[in-house]
Amino acid sequence: MKKNYFVLFIFSLLFLISIQGFSQSNGNNMPQQEHIEGLSVYPNPVNNGRTFVFIVTNKNFTKHVEIFNVLGKQIYATNLSGKELNISQLSTGVYILKITENNISETRKLVIK
Repeated sequence: MKKNYFVLFIFSLLFLISIQGFSQSNGNNMPQQEHIEGLSVYPNPVNNGRTFVFIVTNKNFTKHVEIFNVLGKQIYATNLSGKELNISQLSTGVYILKITENNISETRKLVIK
């Protein structure tokens, strides 16, 4: 008789765990993707003679800019208070810019010819 109570207890416990612990949400708690308003990086592609790229947003807050090569290695990082980013140290190639403004990040591709 003791075995029946033990088995019933285990099944009841598993049932309660499955109801409370493994339920799926209905999707209302999904975070919405935020974008930096009016983000523009120009000129793109850049001719090899140019030394600056302009990064402009609607709010023009201070931006943290990270530059990665196509292998994902960070090669440069800076805080940008204006709109001119010095790219004189970059050689020809394709780069990924990660721009963070007001705790919102976006990435852009930058091509230097």
